[in-house]
Amino acid sequence: MGRAVDRFEEAGHDWFRDHPPPPDNDRMAAVLMLFGADATGGQSVVLTERAHSLRAHPGQVSFPGGRVDDTDEHTVAAALREAEEEVGVDPTSVTIVHDFPPLYLSPSRNAVTPVLAWWHTPGPLAAVDVAEVARVVRVPVADLLDPAHRFTSVFGPFKGPGFEVDGLFVWGFTAMLLSALFDLGGLTQPWDEGHERELPDRVLSPWMRGLSS
Repeated sequence: MGRAVDRFEEAGHDWFRDHPPPPDNDRMAAVLMLFGADATGGQSVVLTERAHSLRAHPGQVSFPGGRVDDTDEHTVAAALREAEEEVGVDPTSVTIVHDFPPLYLSPSRNAVTPVLAWWHTPGPLAAVDVAEVARVVRVPVADLLDPAHRFTSVFGPFKGPGFEVDGLFVWGFTAMLLSALFDLGGLTQPWDEGHERELPDRVLSPWMRGLSS
């Protein structure tokens, strides 16, 4: 992932340029993009399925993370704290690679800082905070890069990258982050961007309930 950071620092990325937080935004959040080696000799990334009872982004696939608290020294500290509270990641087992500029997530009005990290000493994962996390999975990067698992997700006027792996339908902010990182790292394999998929009911229903609550 070092190549992705180098290319970002050299040339940036359109998505980051196009989605800066508004100047008066004070709602800060951070997510931990946690990659590590797996038992097969490949790499995997930690993804969660958010609890379906949440008001914000219920049932969506996301990286561990959340709001920056007053007790957090900075956004990196917030990402590490949230990953420990949500899924049991030991902060001492993680090496921070890079914290990217914040992106504005309009549905929650949060300025979200993506924190790229390497899990040098992987440990057990669990949905520690069941009020926020329904499921946590280490997804092989090779599965995400497989063109057979990629498509363009469609929700109303929104179109963006999508992935479906291990029963997880990844779209929106998380899919866009993964896609941008793979592009920057030169890892993306050609895939059919014309293959469009509407959000399935299992994804759409909890999200619509969250909007109406």
